[in-house]
Amino acid sequence: MKAAPAVRPRGTALVVGHLAAAAFMTGLIWYVQLVHYPSMAFWPADEFPRYEAFHRERTGWIVVPVMLAEGLLAAGLVVRRPAALPPWMPLVGLVALLVLHASTFLIQVPCHERLAAGWDPATHGWLVRSNWIRTVLWSLRGLLAGWMAVLAGR
Repeated sequence: MKAAPAVRPRGTALVVGHLAAAAFMTGLIWYVQLVHYPSMAFWPADEFPRYEAFHRERTGWIVVPVMLAEGLLAAGLVVRRPAALPPWMPLVGLVALLVLHASTFLIQVPCHERLAAGWDPATHGWLVRSNWIRTVLWSLRGLLAGWMAVLAGR
């Protein structure tokens, strides 16, 4: 007698993709917060615009696709929520992501634009301090995405 094929719960791929994107961004933001942004203080001030331009160009190639995927997957979880997830979970995750994106485009990007014109310790300090918004929220999103994956996998 042949066993019936295993049936994945609805939305499993969506939940796993969302977890992968959230986990990637969580790890990346901790690196940025603890290593990359603080290290900017050691870049030569007279060459800082060149370093900043390099940073912005290369960072964009890494984070933009993952941020877009994470956004689409988070919205997808709200629209096609797996039955195992309480309705509030995907919604909280999406709201946190919207706050993250607002912080990125209203605070961090303008800091990088100012730094592209030249080294400014006050702008750099604000960049590092304000980035805690994203570090905390991406950490919470990573935990929430893991929790959703556990619930959806049951």
